[in-house]
Amino acid sequence: MKLSGRVAVVTGASQGIGRACALKLAACGASVALVARNQQKLEEVALEITSAQAGTPVPPNPGAVGSARAFSADVDNEDQIKTTFKSIISELGKIDILVNNAGITRDQLLMRMKRADWDAVLNTNLTSAYLCSQQAISSMLRQRWGRIINITSIFGQMGQAGQVNYAASKAGLIGLTMAIAREVGSRSITCNAVAPGFIETAMTAELSAELKESALKMIPLGRVGTAEEVANCVAFLASEEAGYITGHVLNVNGGMLMG
Repeated sequence: MKLSGRVAVVTGASQGIGRACALKLAACGASVALVARNQQKLEEVALEITSAQAGTPVPPNPGAVGSARAFSADVDNEDQIKTTFKSIISELGKIDILVNNAGITRDQLLMRMKRADWDAVLNTNLTSAYLCSQQAISSMLRQRWGRIINITSIFGQMGQAGQVNYAASKAGLIGLTMAIAREVGSRSITCNAVAPGFIETAMTAELSAELKESALKMIPLGRVGTAEEVANCVAFLASEEAGYITGHVLNVNGGMLMG
């Protein structure tokens, strides 16, 4: 999965799955634009990548050969997205790969959920992917090559009590993925989704021990996944080897959902 010469943009790159994706894409040779709100965390991820490139590997990403630059932006803000993507193209020359990973949760039962919490989750998880894809697609169309990868969720496929906003946003990403794939496939641009199951991240760390134990019982492989395992799938879909895959949802869930 060689990505030398490719420019990748990863949203929500400061931690969790986004960070792992940025590290993996850089290790495969891509120049990575790191996008998130927290500039300090972005700089730390960029340092991991550039230190490894300079020959002083920083675990868990030894031997990276790509490069990284931090672009602080709130993907809930359309103007910031437009400004950030213009800066990325100006500084890096193009965009080959876009990983729409930014996401939040605002959990509550339907009858108690506030409209503000519904809007916040839909805007960050779904609308931002539409806006970022819209900003990146012109570069991909010009070069007649591109990869858009949307990080959805198993709960966008099977639902989850207390997460009507999150599940709706992630299900919407699947529809967005398929629609984009049909629109731009003739230009050698693919659009796919990766649907993680129960992954060990800062977001899942906040769940109760009871809920974690209940989830483990539903996973045939008997363990939670890692952000790196999700990132491996993202890197594959970003590569030439995945050139005949589009409109697909790749499940990374340990067998928790099959079919």
